Amino acid sequence: MTRELGFSDRVFGLGSGIFFVGYVLLDIPGSLFVELWSARKWIARILISWGLVGSLTGLIHTAHQFYWARFILGVAEAGFFPGVVVYLTHWYREQDRARAMAMFMSAIPIAQVIGGPISGGLLNIHWLGYSGWRWLLILEGVPAVIAGFVAFFYLTDRPRDARWLGDDEREWITGELERENKAKQARPSIPRAFWHVFHDRDVILLTAVYFLGACSQYGFSFWLPKIIQKLAGFSSFQVAMIASLPFLASCPAMLLLSWNSDRTGERRWHTAAAYFALAAGLAGSVWAGDHIAVGIVMFSLAGIGMTARLPVFWTLPNSLLGGAKAAASVGAINSIGNLGGFVGPYLLGALSTATGSYTTGIWYLSGASVLAIALILLVRAKPDDLELRR
Repeated sequence: MTRELGFSDRVFGLGSGIFFVGYVLLDIPGSLFVELWSARKWIARILISWGLVGSLTGLIHTAHQFYWARFILGVAEAGFFPGVVVYLTHWYREQDRARAMAMFMSAIPIAQVIGGPISGGLLNIHWLGYSGWRWLLILEGVPAVIAGFVAFFYLTDRPRDARWLGDDEREWITGELERENKAKQARPSIPRAFWHVFHDRDVILLTAVYFLGACSQYGFSFWLPKIIQKLAGFSSFQVAMIASLPFLASCPAMLLLSWNSDRTGERRWHTAAAYFALAAGLAGSVWAGDHIAVGIVMFSLAGIGMTARLPVFWTLPNSLLGGAKAAASVGAINSIGNLGGFVGPYLLGALSTATGSYTTGIWYLSGASVLAIALILLVRAKPDDLELRR
């Protein structure tokens, strides 16, 4: 795409990151819709609109069209991830939640592993006068549209509505979740829940941690194929195959870390450990230089940290808060924190254009992960008595 349309690294980085500007707009309302309205309807809307916009992105011709397509795609997707995080809290107890999050988020590395070769194959086709990268975007939007209709007809909003559960199972999980929520705090009004997210110390810390992680994650994932291509001059298909390798190791590592976090009940140090792997892998890739095999090992370590940090991290808002406050906080952390998804790719592209090398940008991403380690350890392990009385 960059070759055919003549996009510089700066244009590609800006277009990759501008997605998150649109993403911010509906993230908090989206998580509240799931908490107070319907996860089934909201998730279905997101998937269908995202798939349509994603496919239409394959028809762009100019940088400004690229920017607009990415911005609208962000608006379409806003609320999906925090919505699913909130949705899982409707079904799983706190002591089971990290594993549930990990099972959901295992789709991320699995999609990278499966999608890499498929994308590499689609890049080599040329149908009806359209290049492979256009067909990649057009065709890969279709499964999301299909999944949207599946979600609408298949998902159940809450356990009390699940006719596929036995009466005793439905009553047990409903009772467990109600007791857990009451033990945290009374359900606040929507305006109060919305306002709470902007002055709570832990929410601010978690937002900063997620922002720094998003800088590293999206800077890494968006630029990894181009970094590999520049290092070794591989073809597009070879690059797609190699870029999927870091995610092979990340799925079992993510499940293991989440299992151990649920087993011990500890969240912050497990999250910090994942960020350490991300920082070390990025720094190690610079040290590897032109040694491709060592570089892939370091990229794999970064991939482990990038994905393993997520499930345990996302148990923290609901363990500290409850109900609408937790939902609003999840939306705020995800939307504001994901601005790092704009900053990371853009700065890496700008630094690459300015220096002619990816090295400075990678050091920046590694440093962001180190700072995130310090901040996550400042978050409270459990809600204090004052918070419980509010």
